[in-house]
Amino acid sequence: MILFLFIILFRNTQSTEFNNSVLLVPPWGAEGTCPPLPSTCGQNTKPSCFICDASGNCTVHVAIVLPSSDFYLVNSQKAEEIVKKAVNASRSLQFISDDIYIDYKVYDDGCTQDDTSGRIIQATTDNPCLNVILGPVCEYCVATAGRLAKYLGNDGTPLITPAAFSQDFTSRKTEPKDEMYLLINSGMVDFRSFSEFLHLMMDRFGWKKLVLMYEKDQQEETGGDQTCYLFMKSLAFEIKGPNIDYVDGDVNYLGMNYRDFFINKVGVTYGIILTCANQQNIREIIIEAAKMNMMDRGEYTFFNFELYNNATIPSRPWYSEDDKENNELALKGYQSRNSQNAGGSIYLDSLYDGLLMYAQALNRSLRQDSLGNPLPNQSLPGCQVAYEMMGRTFLGKSGEDIVMNCNGQRTAKYALVHINSTGEYEIIGTYSTLNKTVDYWNVQWPFGEPSDTPQCGYDMSKCPTYDKVKILLICLIFVIFLGMTVVAIILYRQIKLRSEIEAKAWKVNYNDILFLPAKARSSFQSTASIRTDIDGFSIAGDKQLYATIGFYKSIRVAVKFLQDVKIDLSRDELYELKIMKDLSNDNLVKFYGACLDIPNCLLTEYCPKGSLQDILENEQVKLDWAFRMSLIMDLVRGMHYLHRSPIKSHGALKSSNCLVDSRFVLKIADFGLNFLRIHSNEDNGNVETHSYWERQLWTAPELLNADPFPLGGTQKRRHLLLWYYNARDHHEAGCIFYGTRL
Repeated sequence: MILFLFIILFRNTQSTEFNNSVLLVPPWGAEGTCPPLPSTCGQNTKPSCFICDASGNCTVHVAIVLPSSDFYLVNSQKAEEIVKKAVNASRSLQFISDDIYIDYKVYDDGCTQDDTSGRIIQATTDNPCLNVILGPVCEYCVATAGRLAKYLGNDGTPLITPAAFSQDFTSRKTEPKDEMYLLINSGMVDFRSFSEFLHLMMDRFGWKKLVLMYEKDQQEETGGDQTCYLFMKSLAFEIKGPNIDYVDGDVNYLGMNYRDFFINKVGVTYGIILTCANQQNIREIIIEAAKMNMMDRGEYTFFNFELYNNATIPSRPWYSEDDKENNELALKGYQSRNSQNAGGSIYLDSLYDGLLMYAQALNRSLRQDSLGNPLPNQSLPGCQVAYEMMGRTFLGKSGEDIVMNCNGQRTAKYALVHINSTGEYEIIGTYSTLNKTVDYWNVQWPFGEPSDTPQCGYDMSKCPTYDKVKILLICLIFVIFLGMTVVAIILYRQIKLRSEIEAKAWKVNYNDILFLPAKARSSFQSTASIRTDIDGFSIAGDKQLYATIGFYKSIRVAVKFLQDVKIDLSRDELYELKIMKDLSNDNLVKFYGACLDIPNCLLTEYCPKGSLQDILENEQVKLDWAFRMSLIMDLVRGMHYLHRSPIKSHGALKSSNCLVDSRFVLKIADFGLNFLRIHSNEDNGNVETHSYWERQLWTAPELLNADPFPLGGTQKRRHLLLWYYNARDHHEAGCIFYGTRL
């Protein structure tokens, strides 16, 4: 039976010596070398627990403690069938006579410790003289049952299980003081033996470091929760030492995918990787490793432990009908890795063999008359039957001998195999658990004996070879190409910007403007409502002014005339005109263009409802808070957009520069183009006027003494919003915007 699969490529035959003195536990020995039955066995028998009555009729009480779910390879339903067959075989082979009745009951342990404790108690309640327990198979359940076995039945109850893989269950258990006393391992697989095999190879080839890569809860169909974790724990216990360096890599706990794990945990530091997961996940691991070139130069050696191989074709684990495109890559990986594999049938066979062993041990233990009939009124200690299963040879299901060592463990041979050129397993080495020796070795390393440290690494980062230089050259070319691309993009944008500036999309032909006569009248005609036919809007100054209204390209615009002077524009000023033309926001007055060929004028969006100043100063207009907040939010949105634009700041924000369109949306006006606004017809610079000094009230204090005065303002202060109550009526509010030259 192949239990350990070491998959590699090989050429010539070689022999290798292994030193098993490095192992933590020496061989236990077998028949003829075991210690005698402990003197304490039989001292705690129960007088009422007769296995044979006064007539010589014997009854063996068996408790089958297993999970009922068919998720597990060994479950109570399959176990009942196995027990029936094993009992019939025992009778036909005359291990037990027809006078011995096998009475068994099934208990569902749910593969949990709590349920196992409850089922054991129930079994001993049903029959205080319980003779033998078959199962459990889940590791944590075995631990619970194993600790209880020596206290049950008639001076203990033998616990026979095809599982019990962890190294705790293979520690000494031949004396009552031992924790797992009376635990019998009828299975052929245990974690300690695999760890010992690997330990011998590590010692022989000088490996001092490795990576444990596993999916903690996988392979649980054989050993229950955390099977792979318990395996890695047993391995770490066996190989631990002051000079051993290993990485504990619980992939699920780390939250990494397989590629990230290889990069961050294996890297170019570790060359020996031990994996444990379900067959499908192992295939994915191997494929990912092959994609990363970890299988190309023999620098990485993979060992994989599988308690159960559920591949579609067990002998060809690399093959997948649903993922044929990766089969070749998977085969390449499997031909360069190591794996442990055990088919699911061996666990059921081991349960069958366990009952056969018990029948033969029972036959040896019962006192019989000269005709071979059991003597009446016979009480049989459980510890005596358990001892009869240690260091003995039994006939098994397959007709071959089952050799039990002196510690109640079944011995077996682990096979070292590789995937050959046909894609099938081929044995190249064996390890005997009886003597703990490697008795056959025909491993041929394709690149020489593997090291625990990669020479170059999967990415060749440790080798300044031609390949590395070539990679660096490719990277350099890529960086240069990327740099040239960035420069080209910058140049293209500069050329495009220059073209757009020179195109002067903002330029307006004065003859294309159709003028309408402006109506010089108050912005509001009644106190009841705001009219929609106002043709003018207020301009900053010491009196109410109105803009000239016109049509440009069928769009109604406001025309602001400038002084008729020749204006020569610099490149920066042309760029600002382009920016003003491009600005587009619902809360900014749209700039349509400028005519600078005398007469000079600016064309902007026309807002028929006038300015915010008009609304606030009109005592006949009643504004509710909803309307006020709507205007405030419009102002905030407009300034937020303006501050994030190339214009950066307003410089003259005040209520007269906040206009209201026909939908009562507030729009900010008179920002930017300060080099043109200085040519306005308004008396901006006349210190003798009221409007000049009024404008200072809207200026940030720290800018009043600034020299030169920044016409465009700054962004060092935010706009302040000040609400005040009308002194004549505290139930109505007005709104002013305290704006600085920002």
